[in-house]
Amino acid sequence: MPARRLDPERLLAAVNAQRSALGANPWDGGLSVAALGTACVDWAGRALDAGLVPERETLRGAILHTLGTLERLAPGRAVEVRVPPFGAVQCVAGQRHTRGTPPNVVETDASTWLRLATGRQSWAEAIATGSVMASGQRSDLSPYLPLPPG
Repeated sequence: MPARRLDPERLLAAVNAQRSALGANPWDGGLSVAALGTACVDWAGRALDAGLVPERETLRGAILHTLGTLERLAPGRAVEVRVPPFGAVQCVAGQRHTRGTPPNVVETDASTWLRLATGRQSWAEAIATGSVMASGQRSDLSPYLPLPPG
């Protein structure tokens, strides 16, 4: 279950909306999906740091970009990581995850996922506060978090 495809025009609009909300000039960086996805992560994170709710499309781009990064970093199908309503991926080597209520599932909200992916929150803290629901032996994502930038 790969992360959804990202559209560069939609990502550019999202980055510019978030930059505008934070008082920054329009994006003048690269226009590739990778560059714009990274920009969504950066600018959505800046919104969180400022105590704001990130723009929905920017947050969507950031979540899909980081889920895709996790999928590449930890290939496999043993764990399903869900960040509703934006996306879900299967990752981590091991026995294949199947439909239903499988033993290896991680689910969290978008802001928490972004904090985890960028190192703004630790896995242990998210588990302790109940921000992340994780079940199964392989559901500990701390070896993969925070995700490498870019």
